[in-house]
Amino acid sequence: MTERGTHVDEYDDATVALLELVWGKGFMAPGGPQNVRKLVSGLDIRDKTILDIGCGLGGGDLLLEGEHGARVLGIDLEVPLIARARAYAEVAGLSDRIEYRQVDPGPLGFEDGTLDVVYSSGAFTQTADKAGIFADALRVLKPGGSITAYEWMGNGEPFSEDMLHWFELEGLTYALQSLPAHKSLLEDAGFDEIAVTDDGGWYTQEARVEYDLLKGEMKETAMTMLGTEQYAHFLEDWAALITVLSSGELVPGFLRGKKPS
Repeated sequence: MTERGTHVDEYDDATVALLELVWGKGFMAPGGPQNVRKLVSGLDIRDKTILDIGCGLGGGDLLLEGEHGARVLGIDLEVPLIARARAYAEVAGLSDRIEYRQVDPGPLGFEDGTLDVVYSSGAFTQTADKAGIFADALRVLKPGGSITAYEWMGNGEPFSEDMLHWFELEGLTYALQSLPAHKSLLEDAGFDEIAVTDDGGWYTQEARVEYDLLKGEMKETAMTMLGTEQYAHFLEDWAALITVLSSGELVPGFLRGKKPS
């Protein structure tokens, strides 16, 4: 881990390499490209400016521009991730359409009412001050602008031993709220046309497929990439993830809302 100010980098090279192996080059969030498409389904984003909070390696941003013609501002806390995202955009010839900024924790550094869409996949999961980030998202959106996100949420109950074991294996910061709590937070922030739903078990099935791939056709590559010990750790991590997904304690879901016009 690398410590910088109040933030400690949580994604080392091995973790990033494994996530790209499973979800595709440039992707660090569940489902890879297919989930990005779900996140913007029904939104008209051509030539619109999207703020991607927690952009990671930027694979989703390349898709948002390439398939939908959007302009993207990607922000992330971790310097190495931003550096790689910029490199991917440059190789794709999209540096004029996609901009990346490394940011520190705190308010979004954008003017009021300047963005069309606030988009995120997984960043709000790791944000304790959800009320603050949702209020700030509303502030930077233009009237009629949208927020759309895919997040891992809790079920509103105290964490079980299975969940605590998964947290320990992950080694990441999670701040889980329930679906109803997310809806209330968006309402309190001032959004309307709010929809907060679970993903219908989609990622639970995906996680099982991914686990089988890691044990099967990806095994040799993953072991070469990570080493035997770290490979075993990630395999145990994925099994623990499936346990809390299957029990309904970890609830992947979509949220969307609009800034009133």
